[in-house]
Amino acid sequence: MKKTHGLDEREMELARLLMADCHTTGDIQAKLKRLFAGTIEQMLESEMDEHLGYEKNSVEGNNSGNSRNGYGKKTISSDYGECEIAVPRDRNGEFEPKVIEKRQT
Repeated sequence: MKKTHGLDEREMELARLLMADCHTTGDIQAKLKRLFAGTIEQMLESEMDEHLGYEKNSVEGNNSGNSRNGYGKKTISSDYGECEIAVPRDRNGEFEPKVIEKRQT
């Protein structure tokens, strides 16, 4: 892969997408903050899929003994400042996220 400014082609495409509609460095930082929070939320969703053994909205979850039970809010601190994320819950309260552990900010 060709590298430009230390970024490969996929990273350059992501940078082009990020800079769309950005007029200031503050706009870029706000987008990066939302992207960071969204990435963490997607990782948590994947962990929940792994924990339960089926993907969201799958019929495999019907009468499984444990299922998704909404979301809790959590504020995390990062290099981008504080972000509020939605953390998935399971009905039995057994889900132990790894990417952002319980009581970790």
